[in-house]
Amino acid sequence: MNGIQELKDQREALCPELEKLESELLPFEAALEIPEGIDRDQERAIRDEFNARKRRIDSIKFEIFRIDQKLHRREAVAEQDARIAEYISGMENWKADKEELLAKRESLSVRLEQVSKKALEDMGKARQAETEAASAYARAVAWGDEEGEKNANDDAQKAAKNLVAATEHNRRQQLMITALEEELVTVDKHVIETEEEYKKLERSALHVAHYALEEKWNAAAQQLLDVGAKLYGAGRLIGYDGIAFLNLDIPEQGENHGHWQLRDISERANHDVMNILAR
Repeated sequence: MNGIQELKDQREALCPELEKLESELLPFEAALEIPEGIDRDQERAIRDEFNARKRRIDSIKFEIFRIDQKLHRREAVAEQDARIAEYISGMENWKADKEELLAKRESLSVRLEQVSKKALEDMGKARQAETEAASAYARAVAWGDEEGEKNANDDAQKAAKNLVAATEHNRRQQLMITALEEELVTVDKHVIETEEEYKKLERSALHVAHYALEEKWNAAAQQLLDVGAKLYGAGRLIGYDGIAFLNLDIPEQGENHGHWQLRDISERANHDVMNILAR
C-alpha cells in the first residue's frame, strides 16, 4: 500500500505542467478582460484557448489534491508508531499542565473565598459597632445618664474611626478580590486552552490510528478472502453450490471504498486439491 515515493514522483511531474499552463493562461485572461480591438471570432477563439487551459489546470489541481490526500494518509500509516507516540507524549504534557492549572485554581478559589468572607465580616463588625455605640448614646440621652452619654459618645467616635479604617481596609481587600477574580479568569482560559490542545492531539492521534486500522481491516479481509477462496474451491470440487457466499459483501476501507463480494472469492478459487488440503 505504501507507494509514497511513486505518489511524490507523480505530484512532481504534474507541477511543471501546471506552472506552464498558468503562465500561458495570463495573456488570454488579459485579452478577455479588455476585449477592445478583437472581433467576435477572435474572442471566441481566445475564450476556447482560455477554457481549454483552465479545464486542464483545474484537472491537474484536483489530481494534486487527490495525491496529497493519499500521501497524507500513507505517510501517517508508515509513521504511525512514531506519530502516535509523539501525540500521546504531547497529550500527557497538556494533561499535566491542566492538572497544575487546576491546582492553582483551587488555591485561588480558596483564597478568594477567605478574603471575601473576611472583608464582609470586618465591615459587618465595624458597622455593627457603630450602630451599637449610637444606640447606647441614644439610651443614655433618653435616661439622662451623662456619664453613659459621654462614654457612648467616645465609643461612637471610636467606632466611626474604626469604620473609616475598616472601609479603607475593605477597599484594599476589594482590590485583592478583583485581582484574584481576574487571575481565576486567566487560569480558566489557560485550562480551556490545555483542553483544546489536548483534544487537537487526541484527534490527530485518532486519525492516524483510524488510517492504520483501515489498513489492518483490509489486510484481515484479504486473509479472509483467501480462506474463503479455498473454502469455495473445496465446496465446488465436492459439488456444493456455494450459495453461502451469495450475500458476501465486505467493505474495503481507506482510499478505494470498494467492496469484496462472491466474484472476488470465485476469482481466487483456482486452488488444486493438494493446495486446499494444506488449508
